[in-house]
Amino acid sequence: MEIVLFDGVAYGMLLFLMAVGLSVTLGLMNFVNLAHGSFAMTGGYAAALAMSQLGWNFYASVCGAFVAAALAGAVLEVLLYRRLYRAHPLDQVLMSIGLVFVSIAVFTYFFGPTMQPFALPPELAGQIALGGGLEIGRYRLLLIVCGACVFGALMLVLSRTRYGAMVRAAVDNQRVAAGTGIHVQRLFLLTFALGSGLAGLGGALSLGMLGLEPSFPLKYMVYFLIVVCVGGAGTITGPLVAALLVGVVDMAGKYYWPEAGAFLIYVFMIVTLIVRPNGLIPRKGQA
Repeated sequence: MEIVLFDGVAYGMLLFLMAVGLSVTLGLMNFVNLAHGSFAMTGGYAAALAMSQLGWNFYASVCGAFVAAALAGAVLEVLLYRRLYRAHPLDQVLMSIGLVFVSIAVFTYFFGPTMQPFALPPELAGQIALGGGLEIGRYRLLLIVCGACVFGALMLVLSRTRYGAMVRAAVDNQRVAAGTGIHVQRLFLLTFALGSGLAGLGGALSLGMLGLEPSFPLKYMVYFLIVVCVGGAGTITGPLVAALLVGVVDMAGKYYWPEAGAFLIYVFMIVTLIVRPNGLIPRKGQA
């Protein structure tokens, strides 16, 4: 039971890393971005190529994945996303889902349809004995530490910095924020790049747990949406709680009831949204 719980928490932290950027951008911009997984895939491929082609170590490759995904997000925000901020949600959905299929086709063309090879660095391979016969994977422990660090950093940035104050102001009321001198469009660009970079970071870290192939953004799209919707869009704590719950429920279901597949995840989502339609920890002002 302890191993299932630990693996579920590690998986949940990985989902949090990939989905928290979507929570921030969706809550700030009210943009339904179903292509968020494509930025995670971009970061994953950037890390894989940096290690296999450039000879970078794992840690440098993960940092490079964040930068690559953030740059891709910034470019697409300028070229595509900002043109549809005021558009109907259906237009946003169609554009972003189209971007998902375009990214799948592009990555399949250049890198093939197969899983990207990946080997853990020696210091992250194997397990750590905690006593009492309990052993935990070092890589999964890294995922938990990274998730906790990102959560702490985001909470600190959003609550203690000028940028965080501007983000909170824009979330509450974009028109009033612009009237106080905040450059909302530039803030959107920075926030979208940050969210995309976090997705890329999660995508790079997923190499050792989920694997990476061109269908990645479509395969895990529902998981990102579940984490954001169940947790509460526009918050940081909500997606963390939701991701941990989803990770534990999914791992427990696969371990104790493997023939059910993802059935338990959808039951969990439906029940939670019936009880808490605005998410477990809704944004301020929502009931």
